[in-house]
Amino acid sequence: MAVVRYVLVALKPGVPIDEFERFEREVDYVKAAQNPSIVSYRTHRITGMDMGIDGGPWDFMERIEVTSRDAYEKQAATGSKEFLDLLYTRYLDRSKTVALWSELIEP
Repeated sequence: MAVVRYVLVALKPGVPIDEFERFEREVDYVKAAQNPSIVSYRTHRITGMDMGIDGGPWDFMERIEVTSRDAYEKQAATGSKEFLDLLYTRYLDRSKTVALWSELIEP
């Protein structure tokens, strides 16, 4: 069963989108590839939102497929604190971050 975490994020005011996207390509994708609990990690720029979704606006959505929620959360608790601090200090508005967990319904 595939376990996927989706994360909606918003840039801090004044952060250029191209600067954050460069960070994603050069740093975040590399870091995610080093995490053994992550099967697949991709960030998508949000280009439009349907009405009725509260809490935004958001700029990006991350899709993180993991081996298990437990394994991912253990790794995040031990190996990602400094990285997340950098991410939220420099680029993202932590108050707008929304995350949800999902499990694939197989066909």
